[in-house]
Amino acid sequence: MKILGIDTSNYMTSVAVVDDQGVVHSDLRVPIPVPQGERGLRQSEAFFNHIKNLPELIEQVMSGAGANQFGAVVASVSPRQQPGSYMPVFLSGTAVARVVAATLRIPFIERSHQEGHLCAALASSGFNPQSERFLAVHLSGGTTELLEVDWGLAADNRPRIKLLGGTSDLNAGQFVDRIGVMLGLPFPAGTHLERLAAKAGGTIRLTTAIQDLNPSFSGPAAQAERLLAAGAEPAEIALAVQNAIVKVLEKWLLKAVALTGLRQVLISGGVAANRYIRERLSHRLAKRDKGITVYFGEPKLSGDNAVGLALSYWYPVLPPVAYSGEVNR
Repeated sequence: MKILGIDTSNYMTSVAVVDDQGVVHSDLRVPIPVPQGERGLRQSEAFFNHIKNLPELIEQVMSGAGANQFGAVVASVSPRQQPGSYMPVFLSGTAVARVVAATLRIPFIERSHQEGHLCAALASSGFNPQSERFLAVHLSGGTTELLEVDWGLAADNRPRIKLLGGTSDLNAGQFVDRIGVMLGLPFPAGTHLERLAAKAGGTIRLTTAIQDLNPSFSGPAAQAERLLAAGAEPAEIALAVQNAIVKVLEKWLLKAVALTGLRQVLISGGVAANRYIRERLSHRLAKRDKGITVYFGEPKLSGDNAVGLALSYWYPVLPPVAYSGEVNR
């Protein structure tokens, strides 16, 4: 049986087909263009692009599989699981998903965008929580949140997600993109910033701050902007941005472990695709507390995608994700 997943975030239209063995047969993603020099889009622009992109993507995945092979359609209907969580862009994917489900006479299943990220990271990380509680970080351009996740089977077949803390100003991805755009890098700037930072020697450090379980990125962003205006080397600024994110994550997770007693951490979201941040954070946490175990999903499943939503159909026992040889991304 195959499950169709649909996700319509602010910067990506995503459609995926995953079977009950975790094999990804289709993983289609169309980035929503952002003009050079801009740091984002209005919701109306993103919504318009989703409506343009979705018919072609649905036609493409349906042409590769018979309609009778699908068991359900899963779509992101909101940013988070919390009541009142809402963004207009998710209405576009929800509408198309409901029409497809009604046409095929199969169930339509609601999930949040955040649940899709968690499931994609979990299924590709090797971490098997079963019914355990664990900490999770959702680290992206639209979200920087620390979560307590209860993976035990609930009545509505969804994990219980409790918000422990979040950024009080800029999200981590916004921090990266703000400085990246100032450096003349394309939006989104993550991969470009990482490549630029690899040329640096590490001569610049940015000051970071965290109040209780709520970090702030506006301070280091302002510092980086001032340093750039003063003629600082772009590569050094790029590396300093990455190190500031690592430092915040380290402080954040050590506080959360002390508060909750939970020592397993799953990190998801587009910023978590950065290999330097992954390696440095794992190294620093191991030095501070060897009992903390940090799990990352595959980099290709860290950014916005519909694979995690399709996988979520099998909650709480997700099949380990694998790509078929002919998968189209």
